[in-house]
Amino acid sequence: MFTEKACFNNNVLYTSYDKIMRHNTFSILHSSFNQMKGLVVKNTGSWYTVKTDDGRMVDSKIKGNFRLKGIRSTNPVAVGDRVSIVENSEGTAFITAIDDRRNYIIRKSPNLSKQSHIIAANVDMAFLVVTVNKPQTSTTFIDRFLASAEAYRIPVTLIFNKSDILTDDEAHYQEMMITLYENIGYECRTVSAVTGNGIDELRHLLKDKITALSGNSGVGKSTLINSILPGVNLRTSEISDAHNTGMHTTTFSEMIELPGGGYIVDTPGIKGFGTFDIEPEELTSYFKEIFQFSHDCRFSDCTHRHEPGCAVKRAVKDHYIAESRYRSYLSMLDDKDEKKYREAF
Repeated sequence: MFTEKACFNNNVLYTSYDKIMRHNTFSILHSSFNQMKGLVVKNTGSWYTVKTDDGRMVDSKIKGNFRLKGIRSTNPVAVGDRVSIVENSEGTAFITAIDDRRNYIIRKSPNLSKQSHIIAANVDMAFLVVTVNKPQTSTTFIDRFLASAEAYRIPVTLIFNKSDILTDDEAHYQEMMITLYENIGYECRTVSAVTGNGIDELRHLLKDKITALSGNSGVGKSTLINSILPGVNLRTSEISDAHNTGMHTTTFSEMIELPGGGYIVDTPGIKGFGTFDIEPEELTSYFKEIFQFSHDCRFSDCTHRHEPGCAVKRAVKDHYIAESRYRSYLSMLDDKDEKKYREAF
């Protein structure tokens, strides 16, 4: 748990009277604050909306010295965090402590390469929304997200959106992608947020779960949420015809409560997924099929790049491992070799 602790000067000796007066003064000051526990359901830059255990929505600030505790993150408090807050006599609330996280989805900060950015904390599963076109989601992006989720044991379902606008060739390519990831062991769903195809099945999967919704900008996350929860009316935008990319319509993360129980964590669209806090020797285990074949490598510390007797390279050559997955694995190894990122907190 990240907490603030009172510090006293050990070089000063206090009389019993002084200690009593200090204790009473501290108690009086401390009792003037309203202390609460709650769930962070939204962040808007420097402010966080906390849903307290008694059902209130309290806009809170972060105590300044949170950033001095070695938390190398652009957002030391994330949506999904359980926190302690205090309200002072003026009605201003401050987050004073963060409960231990059971997991989180993390990536390299897009602007500060030596820091991390926590997408969501304490989630039961993640929906990665992907599209074959308008825009096209790369397999590298998918694989990096899946590996990061594997690192924290977060189950991921791939949601193939915009199935209603695919050409025959695009539909065939989508089926190939679904076959690839289902054979590895990932659940895939084909939906259309516009026509409503497959939406009822998603509602069933979401029930009573905290689900992070992520994906590239423009894949239709906001439209998907609007289809799942009519009346939410999240803002959406058009795809750029010139670059086949989407614009950011969700600026900050937010937890949206589901009427049947559970939450959707709506996250900002991301163009790339720089991995963070994954060591090279661990990476193999986050690619399920590569890990399976790695047991047959000649060397136990095989990196699957240049070593003789590598069962993984042989499996790629024999098409038991998709070349796209192998390339994604190598690209993540290159990230770590270049030592671009420091360890997360």
